[in-house]
Amino acid sequence: MADKRDYYEVLGVDKSASGTDIKKAYRKAAMKYHPDRNPDDPTAAGHFKEASEAYEVLTDSQKRATYDQFGHAGLSNQGYQGFSGGVDDIFSSFGDIFADLFGFGGMGGFGGGRRGPRRGRHVEQILPITFEEAAFGVEKNVEVTRHVPCAECDGSGAEKGSSPATCSTCGGAGEVLHRQGGLLQIRTTCPACRGQGTIISDPCTACRGSGVEEKTSEVKVEVPAGVERGMRIRFAGQGEPGGNGGPPGDMFFVLDVQPHELFERDGTDVLCQVEVGVAQASLGAEVDVPTLRGMKPLEVPAGTQHGDILRFRGEGIPRLRGNTSGDQVMQILVRVPIKLTGRQRELMEEFAEIEGNQVRKDKGGFRGFMDRLKSSDH
Repeated sequence: MADKRDYYEVLGVDKSASGTDIKKAYRKAAMKYHPDRNPDDPTAAGHFKEASEAYEVLTDSQKRATYDQFGHAGLSNQGYQGFSGGVDDIFSSFGDIFADLFGFGGMGGFGGGRRGPRRGRHVEQILPITFEEAAFGVEKNVEVTRHVPCAECDGSGAEKGSSPATCSTCGGAGEVLHRQGGLLQIRTTCPACRGQGTIISDPCTACRGSGVEEKTSEVKVEVPAGVERGMRIRFAGQGEPGGNGGPPGDMFFVLDVQPHELFERDGTDVLCQVEVGVAQASLGAEVDVPTLRGMKPLEVPAGTQHGDILRFRGEGIPRLRGNTSGDQVMQILVRVPIKLTGRQRELMEEFAEIEGNQVRKDKGGFRGFMDRLKSSDH
């Protein structure tokens, strides 16, 4: 990742660039570095691939947000690998994009019809987990629906007893060539076979010639301790099947950690609030407070003020790497009684006199205040 250039620099745009600006910049770079236009430049394919990768990331709102915050490392941690298959991988993935950018019709458009192996699509599913499950880890059995090769035709798309025939329009290449000035060759998807290179005259009745079917299966997902909301768990090769013998995509589970009624999270620390009475805060006390691991006694020092912070070391979230945990951080809230008994009021008034503080001696409280207010109207 260290040798990768900044994506904005690659396309020559700033970080506030709009989708339209990015699209224009990529069109310019793709035209400049297209391999067919630079047959004698061995570096052209690398520049073409670099610009295409930048375009893919910066036009995907989720990928762009991750990149802006965490850079190349953030994308890598979420399973993004760029175009590992080189230029053919780009043509395969960007068929419709090239058609839009350069104005050529047909499925796949500019270069999209190349019949090389194509990697399958990734499968992504939200996995809700509780606050505690995120903290300590959990194993879940999750039902996933995805496309798999059709069992009736073994993925060929043709009815049993028949097989696909080579397309006569493209000769099995899956694409037709057009020339647009100079050396630039435009490859567009074959309109007859739609890039497959073969024609199915007797399609499979089970999958209607697609070669794939939907299947629901159960996947065991092991969530490690210490994960956070938005993290993804990757199952390599468990996504959609690839095309033309290409590898399958990956499966991702995006973790959605549910909020907790008592706790919040700050990194590996757990935050909460603990209420104590005036006397407990003044004289000190031992109070039982909840933690992720059960109830635990908390020593409240004498003279504790409202808003003071106390900690339980090591009672927070386990760290993903290592054997340590964060802390439980507790903000003390001193609870002032709303209604006092006669004896409590006497003691409070006596305490105020000892301190030399002025207090209201009217024992009528709110009701007495309302009675005085009414009598003042007469």
